[in-house]
Amino acid sequence: MFLGEALRFSAQALRANLVRSLLTGLGMVIGTASVILVVTISLTSRDYILEQIQGIGSNIIFAYYASAGSGIAVADADYIKMSDVEAIRRELGADIVAATGVMSNFDQMPIGGKQQDVKVIGTDQDYQPVRNIVISTGRFLDEGDVTLRGKVALLTDKLAERMYGSRAGALGQTIKLYGLQFTAIGTFHEKVETFGQSEVERDTILIPITVLRYFTPVERIDPLYVQVRSPGQVDRVAVRVQEIVEGRHRAGARYRVDTLTAILNAARNISLILSFVLVLVSAITLVISGIGIMNIMLVTVTERTREIGVRLAVGASPREILVQFLTEAILVSLSGGLLGILVGVAIPLSVRLFADIQIPISLVAIVVAFGVSCLVGLVFGILPANRAAHLNPTEALRYE
Repeated sequence: MFLGEALRFSAQALRANLVRSLLTGLGMVIGTASVILVVTISLTSRDYILEQIQGIGSNIIFAYYASAGSGIAVADADYIKMSDVEAIRRELGADIVAATGVMSNFDQMPIGGKQQDVKVIGTDQDYQPVRNIVISTGRFLDEGDVTLRGKVALLTDKLAERMYGSRAGALGQTIKLYGLQFTAIGTFHEKVETFGQSEVERDTILIPITVLRYFTPVERIDPLYVQVRSPGQVDRVAVRVQEIVEGRHRAGARYRVDTLTAILNAARNISLILSFVLVLVSAITLVISGIGIMNIMLVTVTERTREIGVRLAVGASPREILVQFLTEAILVSLSGGLLGILVGVAIPLSVRLFADIQIPISLVAIVVAFGVSCLVGLVFGILPANRAAHLNPTEALRYE
């Protein structure tokens, strides 16, 4: 009954100064909504960055020739060969999903009435799953194409559209490379855009590596890709790949073996730091809102000094006065917090309606924001409430 009366008196007092109460709670609305939106933005950006990195390939190891060593001349035998790819498949078969190699060269072909350079990549049937290559039309290379040295080719989507007007229009077309006629069997693109940072460029053609080998002066796999079965095995397998490659070449030759693990961890750490900074800024907003509540409640206590004196004179205890003013502060912050939660959740949901973007909403952020709203009202309401509870009844009644 005592708490019910405190709530009723608090609600009446807030309604009596409605505009001031709304403006006081507005800071809590903004602060609470900011916390939720900041966490939502952080989660969305983190997921997007990780998705882009993982889209290059899952559990990927890539190896390539670095140098011949100090004071040693480069030899063709130092480069990674197709036999190295086969050795990795044999020795690490139980730990890997696939291993594949890439050889690159260039040729010219007519595009739009002009002879233009195109990049020619030689690879095999394992390249598609390892590198997350998406087939837009047609099919990818199969084992028969590689083994039988088939004169087949795949074009990037953009190259197909430039040459034939559409992706489907490229299928079955005859392409001349290195003086030979190749049949276009498909078009493709990378699952995530690498903006030319990978071996796949805008104007790229894929052919069997066994065919391209005849048109490259030196057999050089660059890079060698290995897809590991599980993330926990990546580091161990990377060490084994380094050992296998180095063991098959002369002493002194240096090879780089890298993984996406370090990049993924760096992205997670950057996202975590960014989230912490943004949440800290939002927390400062909530603290400022709490200070605003405290200031308004102190003004309220001063304005209602005579009312407090009357209540004390007719028998209200200091504890009851304390609870009433503390309840008012909590109601302001709690109402602002609830409205802030609605705003913070409504904005991401509205984005989902108008754009095909999945924006995660953190339940933890909502719970934390609600708890902080209650805490702000409690902490910053204690000083005004305590001041009201300790007013001298006689002096309060004389206050004008």
